[in-house]
Amino acid sequence: MGRSRSFIGDAFLVNRPAEAADRAVPGHWEGDLIIGSGGKSALITLVERTSRYVMVRRLADNHTSRSCTDALVEMIGQLPEDIRKTLTWDRGVEMALHAEFTVATGCQVFFCDPHAPWQRGSNENINRSIREYFPKGTDFSVVTDREIRDMEYELNTRARMVLDGYTPAEVLTRMLGDEGGALTT
Repeated sequence: MGRSRSFIGDAFLVNRPAEAADRAVPGHWEGDLIIGSGGKSALITLVERTSRYVMVRRLADNHTSRSCTDALVEMIGQLPEDIRKTLTWDRGVEMALHAEFTVATGCQVFFCDPHAPWQRGSNENINRSIREYFPKGTDFSVVTDREIRDMEYELNTRARMVLDGYTPAEVLTRMLGDEGGALTT
Protein backbone atom coordinates (compact mmCIF):
# COMPACT_ATOMS: atom_id res chain seq x y z
CA MET A 1 0.00 0.00 0.00
CA GLY A 2 1.09 3.61 -0.48
CA ARG A 3 3.58 5.16 1.88
CA SER A 4 2.93 8.67 3.13
CA ARG A 5 4.93 11.36 1.38
CA SER A 6 4.25 14.23 3.76
CA PHE A 7 7.30 16.09 2.43
CA ILE A 8 5.39 16.74 -0.81
CA GLY A 9 2.98 19.18 0.81
CA ASP A 10 0.95 20.80 -1.98
CA ALA A 11 3.65 20.42 -4.66
CA PHE A 12 1.40 18.23 -6.79
CA LEU A 13 1.77 18.21 -10.56
CA VAL A 14 -1.73 19.63 -10.94
CA ASN A 15 -0.38 22.84 -9.31
CA ARG A 16 2.51 23.22 -11.79
CA PRO A 17 2.15 26.29 -14.05
CA ALA A 18 0.20 25.52 -17.24
CA GLU A 19 3.07 26.91 -19.36
CA ALA A 20 5.12 23.82 -18.49
CA ALA A 21 2.66 21.47 -20.16
CA ASP A 22 2.94 22.56 -23.80
CA ARG A 23 6.75 22.89 -23.85
CA ALA A 24 6.56 26.34 -25.47
CA VAL A 25 8.25 28.12 -22.56
CA PRO A 26 11.77 26.99 -21.60
CA GLY A 27 12.92 26.48 -18.04
CA HIS A 28 10.77 23.54 -16.99
CA TRP A 29 12.81 20.46 -16.11
CA GLU A 30 12.13 16.79 -15.39
CA GLY A 31 14.42 14.82 -13.10
CA ASP A 32 15.08 11.36 -11.77
CA LEU A 33 17.70 9.04 -10.36
CA ILE A 34 19.21 6.05 -12.11
CA ILE A 35 20.31 3.71 -9.33
CA GLY A 36 23.55 1.77 -9.74
CA SER A 37 24.31 -1.82 -8.81
CA GLY A 38 24.01 -2.55 -5.12
CA GLY A 39 21.71 0.45 -4.67
CA LYS A 40 24.43 2.82 -3.38
CA SER A 41 25.62 4.80 -6.39
CA ALA A 42 23.34 6.75 -8.72
CA LEU A 43 23.08 9.27 -11.52
CA ILE A 44 20.93 12.36 -11.27
CA THR A 45 19.36 13.05 -14.65
CA LEU A 46 17.70 16.32 -15.64
CA VAL A 47 16.01 17.11 -18.97
CA GLU A 48 14.73 20.52 -20.01
CA ARG A 49 11.24 19.97 -21.45
CA THR A 50 11.42 22.34 -24.46
CA SER A 51 14.96 21.72 -25.74
CA ARG A 52 15.47 18.20 -24.33
CA TYR A 53 18.84 19.46 -23.03
CA VAL A 54 20.32 16.93 -20.59
CA MET A 55 22.33 17.39 -17.40
CA VAL A 56 23.73 14.37 -15.56
CA ARG A 57 25.71 14.11 -12.32
CA ARG A 58 27.14 11.11 -10.57
CA LEU A 59 26.50 10.32 -6.92
CA ALA A 60 29.27 7.81 -6.28
CA ASP A 61 28.46 6.54 -2.82
CA ASN A 62 24.92 7.50 -1.79
CA HIS A 63 21.73 9.12 -2.95
CA THR A 64 20.34 10.54 0.26
CA SER A 65 18.08 13.55 0.28
CA ARG A 66 21.07 15.66 1.39
CA SER A 67 23.43 14.50 -1.39
CA CYS A 68 20.70 14.80 -4.04
CA THR A 69 19.70 18.28 -2.91
CA ASP A 70 23.30 19.49 -2.83
CA ALA A 71 23.99 18.10 -6.32
CA LEU A 72 20.75 19.52 -7.74
CA VAL A 73 21.46 22.97 -6.28
CA GLU A 74 24.85 22.88 -8.00
CA MET A 75 23.43 21.63 -11.31
CA ILE A 76 20.49 24.05 -11.55
CA GLY A 77 22.57 26.86 -10.07
CA GLN A 78 24.77 26.81 -13.20
CA LEU A 79 21.79 27.86 -15.33
CA PRO A 80 20.56 31.36 -16.07
CA GLU A 81 17.66 32.27 -13.77
CA ASP A 82 15.12 32.49 -16.58
CA ILE A 83 15.49 28.78 -17.38
CA ARG A 84 15.15 27.42 -13.87
CA LYS A 85 11.42 27.67 -13.33
CA THR A 86 10.19 24.22 -12.31
CA LEU A 87 11.44 20.69 -11.72
CA THR A 88 9.10 17.71 -11.97
CA TRP A 89 10.17 14.62 -10.02
CA ASP A 90 8.68 11.30 -8.98
CA ARG A 91 7.78 10.75 -5.32
CA GLY A 92 11.16 9.43 -4.19
CA VAL A 93 12.35 10.33 -0.70
CA GLU A 94 15.58 11.67 -2.20
CA MET A 95 13.57 14.88 -2.78
CA ALA A 96 12.45 15.29 0.83
CA LEU A 97 14.48 18.53 0.98
CA HIS A 98 12.81 20.01 -2.11
CA ALA A 99 11.79 23.17 -0.24
CA GLU A 100 15.45 23.83 0.57
CA PHE A 101 16.33 23.28 -3.09
CA THR A 102 13.64 25.76 -4.17
CA VAL A 103 14.89 28.43 -1.75
CA ALA A 104 18.47 27.98 -2.99
CA THR A 105 17.66 28.01 -6.72
CA GLY A 106 14.29 29.68 -7.23
CA CYS A 107 13.21 26.53 -9.08
CA GLN A 108 9.94 25.14 -7.74
CA VAL A 109 9.55 21.35 -7.46
CA PHE A 110 6.40 19.45 -8.41
CA PHE A 111 5.75 15.76 -7.91
CA CYS A 112 4.12 13.33 -10.32
CA ASP A 113 1.08 11.33 -9.43
CA PRO A 114 1.84 7.88 -7.96
CA HIS A 115 2.82 5.27 -10.55
CA ALA A 116 2.70 7.80 -13.42
CA PRO A 117 6.19 7.89 -15.01
CA TRP A 118 4.74 9.26 -18.27
CA GLN A 119 4.30 12.56 -16.45
CA ARG A 120 8.08 12.86 -16.80
CA GLY A 121 8.19 11.34 -20.28
CA SER A 122 11.24 13.24 -21.56
CA ASN A 123 13.21 12.11 -18.53
CA GLU A 124 12.11 8.49 -18.90
CA ASN A 125 13.21 8.58 -22.56
CA ILE A 126 16.60 10.06 -21.73
CA ASN A 127 17.13 7.51 -18.98
CA ARG A 128 16.66 4.78 -21.59
CA SER A 129 19.30 6.48 -23.75
CA ILE A 130 21.67 6.68 -20.78
CA ARG A 131 21.26 2.93 -20.27
CA GLU A 132 22.79 2.49 -23.76
CA TYR A 133 25.99 3.90 -22.25
CA PHE A 134 25.65 2.47 -18.76
CA PRO A 135 23.54 -0.73 -18.71
CA LYS A 136 21.49 -1.84 -15.72
CA GLY A 137 23.86 -3.17 -13.09
CA THR A 138 26.50 -0.47 -13.64
CA ASP A 139 28.32 0.59 -10.49
CA PHE A 140 28.51 4.36 -10.86
CA SER A 141 31.20 4.60 -8.20
CA VAL A 142 33.68 3.25 -10.77
CA VAL A 143 32.41 5.37 -13.67
CA THR A 144 34.42 8.56 -14.04
CA ASP A 145 33.02 12.08 -14.14
CA ARG A 146 34.74 12.40 -17.54
CA GLU A 147 32.72 9.44 -18.87
CA ILE A 148 29.55 11.11 -17.61
CA ARG A 149 30.49 14.44 -19.27
CA ASP A 150 31.29 12.65 -22.55
CA MET A 151 27.92 10.89 -22.52
CA GLU A 152 26.13 14.13 -21.65
CA TYR A 153 27.90 15.88 -24.55
CA GLU A 154 26.90 13.15 -26.99
CA LEU A 155 23.27 13.27 -25.87
CA ASN A 156 23.15 17.08 -26.16
CA THR A 157 24.75 17.12 -29.62
CA ARG A 158 22.65 14.33 -31.14
CA ALA A 159 20.08 15.61 -33.64
CA ARG A 160 16.50 14.73 -32.67
CA MET A 161 13.47 14.31 -34.89
CA VAL A 162 11.27 15.85 -32.19
CA LEU A 163 13.45 18.99 -32.51
CA ASP A 164 13.17 19.11 -36.33
CA GLY A 165 16.67 17.74 -36.74
CA TYR A 166 18.32 20.18 -34.34
CA THR A 167 20.29 19.13 -31.28
CA PRO A 168 19.26 19.93 -27.70
CA ALA A 169 22.36 22.13 -27.37
CA GLU A 170 21.40 24.11 -30.49
CA VAL A 171 17.81 24.58 -29.35
CA LEU A 172 18.79 25.66 -25.85
CA THR A 173 21.45 28.04 -27.15
CA ARG A 174 18.91 29.60 -29.53
CA MET A 175 16.38 29.96 -26.69
CA LEU A 176 18.95 31.66 -24.46
CA GLY A 177 20.25 34.06 -27.09
CA ASP A 178 23.38 35.81 -25.84
CA GLU A 179 23.22 33.96 -22.51
CA GLY A 180 23.74 30.63 -24.36
CA GLY A 181 27.49 30.96 -24.11
CA ALA A 182 27.19 30.44 -20.38
CA LEU A 183 26.24 26.80 -20.93
CA THR A 184 28.73 24.21 -21.98
CA THR A 185 27.78 20.97 -23.65
